[in-house]
Amino acid sequence: MAWFTRNQFFEDEDEERPEKPRHYGLTDIRAPSYSFTDPTRLEDILEAMGQFVDGLKFAGGTCSLMPKTFIKEITEMAHKHKVTVATGDWAELLLQKGPSGFKQYVQECKDLGFDIIDLNADSLKVPEETLLRLIRIIKNERLKAKPLFGINFEKSAIPSKEDRAFGAYIAPTPKGSEMIEDVELLIRKAERCLEAGADMIMIDADGISGRADMLRTDAIAKIIGRLGLEKTMFEASSPETFEWFVRRYGSRVNLFVDHSHVGKLECFRSGALGMNPSSIFRSRRLGPALFY
Repeated sequence: MAWFTRNQFFEDEDEERPEKPRHYGLTDIRAPSYSFTDPTRLEDILEAMGQFVDGLKFAGGTCSLMPKTFIKEITEMAHKHKVTVATGDWAELLLQKGPSGFKQYVQECKDLGFDIIDLNADSLKVPEETLLRLIRIIKNERLKAKPLFGINFEKSAIPSKEDRAFGAYIAPTPKGSEMIEDVELLIRKAERCLEAGADMIMIDADGISGRADMLRTDAIAKIIGRLGLEKTMFEASSPETFEWFVRRYGSRVNLFVDHSHVGKLECFRSGALGMNPSSIFRSRRLGPALFY
């Protein structure tokens, strides 16, 4: 347990952070690369900060390189701390084997203790109906589905305005490398995924929240306004970025951060030590030891 009493840092009792399992105000982390060679380091992180971590995500399909017994050890370790485990971008490799291969993959993920299957829509490059079908396959196995969308789309993949009606024939166009920003298309695709049973939509940092000095506040507001705060998760790559999210949308915002930033983020969420959050970065006296 934390060494401080968290309730004392909330001016409004209604803003108190709920206990796990939480349905909002989630903090997901990327599994540190060294945890795959030294799982005790990951266990140390969860022992120290586990009460503030809601989800653990394997990075870049790394679980495909690991023995099943090792994966099982990590998922069980996470579950001991009430932390869900997500696959990361692994499904893309399995789609080459067809629908039966994907079903087998989902079942194997369930057997290994995964709770969430990530679907990176940008790298999957499958038709929208196929993506919805994959979500239903995941839900049929009682696992959670988390599609990831970016703000930029290939120009050839964006239907023209007159073709957006349901059932309209869209003539195939040659694929190209030109990328076009389309927030409305992102939202429409995400809405259909939620209707199909997706549990949450992950928003890629690229072009939206990748840099604190270039935050797309307009796009973020549109996404949250249409999809809802509890159904979206944003990647926040720096303390300045997640400070902005918490200041603008409060402690209920769902964020995906580096494991080394968990303590800082929780301080922002709770107003710990009665400090102005931005002053944390200016305080050399506290230093990194406070945040582990």
